[in-house]
Amino acid sequence: MKHNSGSEAIEKIQSHILGHGLQYHVSQGEERTVIGIVGQIFPELKEEIERLPGVLEVVLISKSYKLSTREFKPQDTTITIGDTVIGGKNNPVIIAGPCAIESEKQVMDTAAIVKESGSHILRGGAFKPRTSPYSFRGMGVQGLKLLAKAGETYDIPTVTEVMAVEDIGMVASYADILQIGTRSAQNFNLLDAAGKINKPILLKRGFSSTYEEWLLAAEYILSGGNEQVILCERGIRTFETGTRFTLDITAIPVIKKLSHLPVITDPSHSTGSWELVPPISLASIAAGAHGIIVDVHPNPSEAKCDAAQALTFKRFKAMVKEINIVTAALNKI
Repeated sequence: MKHNSGSEAIEKIQSHILGHGLQYHVSQGEERTVIGIVGQIFPELKEEIERLPGVLEVVLISKSYKLSTREFKPQDTTITIGDTVIGGKNNPVIIAGPCAIESEKQVMDTAAIVKESGSHILRGGAFKPRTSPYSFRGMGVQGLKLLAKAGETYDIPTVTEVMAVEDIGMVASYADILQIGTRSAQNFNLLDAAGKINKPILLKRGFSSTYEEWLLAAEYILSGGNEQVILCERGIRTFETGTRFTLDITAIPVIKKLSHLPVITDPSHSTGSWELVPPISLASIAAGAHGIIVDVHPNPSEAKCDAAQALTFKRFKAMVKEINIVTAALNKI
């Protein structure tokens, strides 16, 4: 749209789009307003819209992911949760906590350390998708209640995974951010449902997904009306066996070039080893990630889920100090 084209011109275009049985999404930045048209578009529509008042130009988006591409929205998307802002030029956020919530004391003690360290968001798994059905699969609703209590007690936002469409409303009532894990990254019914709620979604990359498939998964959420999507690179399957997965550092600058959505990494689940979490976290921040999500546990040797990758409180606090040093250095460039 032309600068200062006015609400009347925008509403006329919206009505025109709806009249053709199509949908639209509006992106309003400081300098310009962009209206994205979604659906089966016929060639004549471009000329029709170009003639409408207030239209500066009509651009055909070549990418299959229409709403997550920078062709649709050149400016960075930022997502605000409480006092924390994710994305854009803001400092990277640190999301930390137990992979799985096991007890009230465990999550409360961890929340205290996460808050004390200056980190921004508390993570904790209540529903755990496990490779083996005999592994610990979380405390369910009780775990959600403990996570919410910890968040309220220490005044810190929370994130937890949702696995089923029917659980979205319940999980959203307890957590500030809903995570869709790698095993659900192409559960299209779940992605559709996530697009209909007004809560930020942390979308992990499927461990066999290409960049395009990852962004198309985000597209399901965006096309449903939820614009609060955080992308998370959590490691992909390769031929390498030295780590649990291979964290694709290249994904950070590539996705930032392709998409306006914020992108973070998961050094814990990708490496599977606590010793590798600090260097991969630092590398992620240096590569331009908008944040990291890591596992922290009061006593990792006793953790019921992914014990080998969890940081102790002491190691976590030391890593946060290193991240702050890297962040300060980057801000001087």
